[in-house]
Amino acid sequence: MPDVSSPQSKYVTLISNDGREFVVLREATYVSPPIKAMLNPEGKFAESQIARCSLHEISGIVLEKIVEYFHYWYKNRGREDVPDMDIPVEICLELLVAADFLKLDSKEFEPHPSRI
Repeated sequence: MPDVSSPQSKYVTLISNDGREFVVLREATYVSPPIKAMLNPEGKFAESQIARCSLHEISGIVLEKIVEYFHYWYKNRGREDVPDMDIPVEICLELLVAADFLKLDSKEFEPHPSRI
């Protein structure tokens, strides 16, 4: 398991409202402006010191799909022909709300149209 205890760790832990924890490549989370701000070492958020973000508004099943998107975005950034992600119909509404909360539609990081 990667070391996520250091504020400058290559990985961070995202925690859902039901206690599920996901270890994610720090750089992959930067597609979300709020998470990037929380992890900014120059900021005053506790998350930047402990490399853990509690996302009380997001369930584990939805956060799992968001983490999948973070890695998908990181892997495919800058590419033109990117396949669509498979999104289960039963979580679409919750996923849309979470994507809005995490500002995943932000133009700031959009090398290609968002797929979430």
